[in-house]
Amino acid sequence: QVQLVESGGGLVQAGGSLKLACAASGSIFSIDLMGWYRQARDRQAPGKQREVVAVIDRDGRTNVADYVKGRFTISRDNAKNVMYLEMNTLKPEDTAVYYCSAGTWGAKPDYWGQGTQVTVSS
Repeated sequence: QVQLVESGGGLVQAGGSLKLACAASGSIFSIDLMGWYRQARDRQAPGKQREVVAVIDRDGRTNVADYVKGRFTISRDNAKNVMYLEMNTLKPEDTAVYYCSAGTWGAKPDYWGQGTQVTVSS
């Protein structure tokens, strides 16, 4: 089992920045891929999926969604078992619950954190 705990969410004005962190514990040797997903309030109805924001593997290879590319940066400290999401130039449409995930390439995540709310005011 893997436990994931997010931190760093909050309220920020448009154009501002936040940095999220996800601390992993447990059977972390089984984790290859970690990532950030988000789910806005209007996507919380049944059947609405979380959307991927960015992923990073243990070798540092990343994949960042086009809608945040150039504004968000994902990174990972394998020694500390922590993953980060640095979010700059935030927009109101970035408002969502952000979830940390862990798993493998090409598959749905095996583990999820509890989520952290990010609210961007206009």
